[in-house]
Amino acid sequence: MKPIPMLDLRLEYEYMKEDIDSAIKRCLEHQRWILGPEVKELEDKIAEYIGVKHCVGVSSGTDALVLSLRALAIKLKGQEYFDESNKIITTPFTFTATGDAILRAGATPVFVDIDPVTCNIDPQKIREYMNSAIRDPQSAVVGIIPVHLYGQACDMDELMSLADRYNLFVLEDVAQAFGGSWKGRKLGSIGTLGTFSFFPSKNLGGFGDGGMVAANDDELAGTVGMLLKHGGKDKYNVGHIGYNARLDTLQAAILLAKIRYLDRFNEHRVNIASLYDEGMRDVRGIILPSNNGPLAHCRHVYHQYTIRVLGGKRDNLQQYLKEKGISSMIYYPFSLHKMGVFRDGRSEVSGSLKNAEDASHQVLSLPIEPLQREEETAYVVKCIGEFFQAVY
Repeated sequence: MKPIPMLDLRLEYEYMKEDIDSAIKRCLEHQRWILGPEVKELEDKIAEYIGVKHCVGVSSGTDALVLSLRALAIKLKGQEYFDESNKIITTPFTFTATGDAILRAGATPVFVDIDPVTCNIDPQKIREYMNSAIRDPQSAVVGIIPVHLYGQACDMDELMSLADRYNLFVLEDVAQAFGGSWKGRKLGSIGTLGTFSFFPSKNLGGFGDGGMVAANDDELAGTVGMLLKHGGKDKYNVGHIGYNARLDTLQAAILLAKIRYLDRFNEHRVNIASLYDEGMRDVRGIILPSNNGPLAHCRHVYHQYTIRVLGGKRDNLQQYLKEKGISSMIYYPFSLHKMGVFRDGRSEVSGSLKNAEDASHQVLSLPIEPLQREEETAYVVKCIGEFFQAVY
């Protein structure tokens, strides 16, 4: 068996080669590299796909978060940035960018624990925090950033109910869940704003960095559109502290070519996940990702297929798989509240974060390349079964 990578971008390119090469050729012909026609075409296509009024292309998923928060500060507070007293609730079990964007927007992240089944933010923990926060006259909670981790939706009904009750914004981080949905609504269209990443490994990935902000609010979309171009409608007469955060024309062209395959590839991911589920259902020592119970309301698009390895055997299993030629990844080995950047009063921790800390020691993501062959998936299942047979 040849080595099995987490993702084979070369294989995907060969699969889409004609479409991608044609898209690049068109850019070479028109030479409009900054905010060329492909950017607007991609914005319109994604807005229609997820069901929002506006999409604004930006330079990365991280910048999508930062610009969204800046736009919210400008609208809600009438100032360029939030204050440190402004708190934004999010998960500690995510990529650094989610929490870092809150700091860069001037606010303070509040980390609450995750649901142990889905690894997504636990609405009950938010409710518990808000019950204490409303009794604190110094507290100024302004919003929630849920992360649809691994391609699985957070419980958006609960989150939007909390937001309505406490007058909070909801900024969906959809970096890992493009094409996923909650009760038939595409992720990124439910909250106040939605943000996406087009990093090459994402379900819809470019040939470099890129991102998108989705909005139904005209004012917020317009402000994001100014911030990404140095802060103004006229770059020679700006009104806000801005950025050079435009989505490249070339990336937009490549994404337009690849988005035609998005739903097909997401279905391939779901099918691979089903094979994993079936093959490892009776393996002792692991917990499979769940898409049952209340979360049957969501369409999981399996950016990652992530198992939980019990008994302190995660690292041993990863090494064993490596010896068998199977790639795997740990997303994420450290919770955000454990990182230096969020210490020294830069963040707040609500209660125990035990579920997040346990997850960081147990999670292991397996290969789920959309073009992965069934025999490759079966080999991964076989090797995992053999490892645990030897252990138990």
